[in-house]
Amino acid sequence: MADAIRVLAMDGVQKANSGHPGMPMGMADVATVLFSKFLKFDASRPDWADRDRFILSAGHGSMLIYALLHLTGYKAATREELSNFRQWGSKTAGHPEYGHMPGVETTTGPLGQGLANSVGFAMAERHLAARFGENLVDHRTWVIAGDGCLMEGVSQEAIALAGRYRLNKLTVLWDDNAITIDGAVSLSDATDQKARFKACGWAVKAIDGHDVNEIKAALKWATRQDKPTLIACKTKIGKGAATMEGSHKTHGAALGAAEIAATRLGLSWTHEPFDLPDNIDKAWKKVGKQGVKARKAWEDRLAASSQAADFTRAMKGELPTSAFDALNATIAELVETKPAQATRQSSGAALDQLFGAVPELIGGSADLTGSNNTFVKDTPIFDAPTYEGRYVNWGIREFGMATAMTGMALHGGVIPYGGTFMVFSDYSRSAIRMAALMGIRVIHVLTHDSIGLGEDGPTHQPVEHLAALRAIPNLLTFRPADTVEAMECWQVALQTPTAPSALCLSRQKTAAVRITASDENLSARGAYELKAASGEARVTLFATGTEVPLALKAAETLEAEGTPTRVVSVPCWALFEQQDAAYQASVIGRGTVRVAVEAGVKQGWERFIGEDGAFIGMTGFGASAPAEILYDKFNITTEAVLAAVRARL
Repeated sequence: MADAIRVLAMDGVQKANSGHPGMPMGMADVATVLFSKFLKFDASRPDWADRDRFILSAGHGSMLIYALLHLTGYKAATREELSNFRQWGSKTAGHPEYGHMPGVETTTGPLGQGLANSVGFAMAERHLAARFGENLVDHRTWVIAGDGCLMEGVSQEAIALAGRYRLNKLTVLWDDNAITIDGAVSLSDATDQKARFKACGWAVKAIDGHDVNEIKAALKWATRQDKPTLIACKTKIGKGAATMEGSHKTHGAALGAAEIAATRLGLSWTHEPFDLPDNIDKAWKKVGKQGVKARKAWEDRLAASSQAADFTRAMKGELPTSAFDALNATIAELVETKPAQATRQSSGAALDQLFGAVPELIGGSADLTGSNNTFVKDTPIFDAPTYEGRYVNWGIREFGMATAMTGMALHGGVIPYGGTFMVFSDYSRSAIRMAALMGIRVIHVLTHDSIGLGEDGPTHQPVEHLAALRAIPNLLTFRPADTVEAMECWQVALQTPTAPSALCLSRQKTAAVRITASDENLSARGAYELKAASGEARVTLFATGTEVPLALKAAETLEAEGTPTRVVSVPCWALFEQQDAAYQASVIGRGTVRVAVEAGVKQGWERFIGEDGAFIGMTGFGASAPAEILYDKFNITTEAVLAAVRARL
């Protein structure tokens, strides 16, 4: 059965003339034992909510998971898909991609992130078990990771979190083959990985990764531990290859026709590529069906449960029907009271109204709770041994937090959000990008969004970060202007299950700008006319966040001078691009003098102001001083807006 994986892997890579056969061949024995003896799954129902999750963190070895899915009878993993490995339109992409092939739980390309995702999967499982009971939620998360996954820095953040929270239903199977692309691991690393995991609170066992009995015993051992487990599987990369077994040359290239022919001979494998002996095919298909009984028993328990409706809704990612009742009532009040406050406080006020209405929300902060305003009063803390809490203390681990939140969202049943300073989105950017690539709902609360954070200085003042976040496809980057917009942006983020969101929020107070009631969520348009001109507009001013009041003040002065001026608030560029062409044209206002003001770099604003428009913002890094001094010294002022307009009228 393990040889079937080896042959499919080498044949798929050979046909594509591209890929990584060595890892699938080396871990075939471990994977065979895992799937046939321990993994709880039903190949006919890849979406079964209480299935075990299998994550191939070493995603370059994707033929391992494709072979397993094919062998166990997943309908989508056909022979044709395997033979079209890495080709246009196939479900068998070079690295496993979530949403392309059923049975692939997460997109694993950048090494280490699958391992970090798995921590989120395990956290979600424990939290949902606390909410709904182990009668409905009782499964494990299994990970295959390689040396590259363990070298990446995010692995340390991930394993430290898992150890702290004693996630005993998480098992990492380390493909300890001592090989990287360049050669031996010893060329670049001398870490005692087993000691590292132990130091982080994991139970650790080392085995021969080709000894079936040792593998069985170790996996059984893992299921009995009260902490997360690492099994170091000593393997030979390219196991079974005729002359290249153990060589780094099997890592990232096809073995070649001669080597494959010799390997077939050595394995006594006489079948053509992608053909299987009947007895092996039947044995694997039986594995794919052995979870049917457990799945049906679980479905009976779900049907009999008083929590069935809530559980099903949560796992589908659907919001409660009353999710926004309290929020909408608060928005109506805010239009009347017009509070001046930092938008990070506005975000916290939104959470106050949403948290009780949306029980799936589970949040936290990377050790900046008081600054990020992510904690809702009286919320229990997520922690062992009960896990019912909904607030996570992530520690100073922005990348680990972001990647684990992705895993939580992929698991389903929870809607994760997490806070840090916006400048540290650089640390979590790869995780944010992967969530956008997968099209999943993860909400990043990014406060201290400009030079307006003040005295902490340029190391903490984001200037290029809005442009960088906006460049990520399928990421909703919001920069609300006041409390009403912040609440509207939260609503859109929650109503969008197919994209992550970044809420960019100010440290400093800003005046209320939404002072007229609207039946529509105007922020959902991405950009909208906040203030109309008194006559036929000669000037259009664009702004986001804390700079919107500057634009409104400039418009007031221009109107007093007899120049009809309109102001457009632009809370989310990505949403604006989704509007129809007529609406976009009406908002942009071609034929007027156009000026944008934002305390960041200009990049991308040409979309709104054209080649001849003016931009008032940053051209370099910030400095250490109070916010009001910085805005003056960097010339982000009403006077600068007026000067730019007058020069163009």
